[in-house]
Amino acid sequence: MRQPLSTDLPFAEGYVLPVDKPLGWTSSDVVRKVKVLLRRLGHRKIKIGHAGTLDPLATGVLLVCIGRATKRAEELQAEQKEYLAGLELGATTPSFDREHPVDRTYPFEHITRESVEEALRGMEGEQWQLPPVYSAKMIDGKRAYEYARRGDEVQMRRALVRIYEMRIEEFEPPRLAIRIRCSKGTYIRSIARDLGERLGSGAYLTSLRRTRSGACSLEDTYSLAEIERILGNRPGVGNDDAPAG
Repeated sequence: MRQPLSTDLPFAEGYVLPVDKPLGWTSSDVVRKVKVLLRRLGHRKIKIGHAGTLDPLATGVLLVCIGRATKRAEELQAEQKEYLAGLELGATTPSFDREHPVDRTYPFEHITRESVEEALRGMEGEQWQLPPVYSAKMIDGKRAYEYARRGDEVQMRRALVRIYEMRIEEFEPPRLAIRIRCSKGTYIRSIARDLGERLGSGAYLTSLRRTRSGACSLEDTYSLAEIERILGNRPGVGNDDAPAG
């Protein structure tokens, strides 16, 4: 059930706002938007952050922590996540998703629903996952994607993650949709890459929607349009609050 949202809430005392992050926005864009709206209500120095980054090409549950709730960000980020991921079989990209064009293609006609189910079962459990080079992982004080975009080679460090469950939602080769329950820090793009390799082919992520973060599901979230309407967006301003590009 959605918690109430209104202009007279004691935001400084602590409030977690579950947002359905739209496509093309960064998590920081959403935080900035909420900050602008709260400043218009008189909350000039209030702290705002988020628990669990979503890439611009991903949508879904983003927990925005306001006021004293920012102290809970790490705790909330540590909770289980659930995603609905769309994949394209038979091809790869440098970023493991559709941010970059396809660099290689592979046969996929041999892939069956049964072989996908077997591969998914084999990927469940605790594992050391290799993050994508095009990611926000910090390497010697810089984001990994900064090195990748310059063409520099960088050694990514594997991270311990846990995949609790993966199941097929749609199988229409070369398109595949899977639902994933996993720990914090899991890169769904890396799951797509690894699954392609296990299937003797390639795969990359075409869409990603976070459907749950901890106890919060999509049904509990507010769209940015709802947040603007409730917190009182002023006419004539708004375009400057949208993400650049």
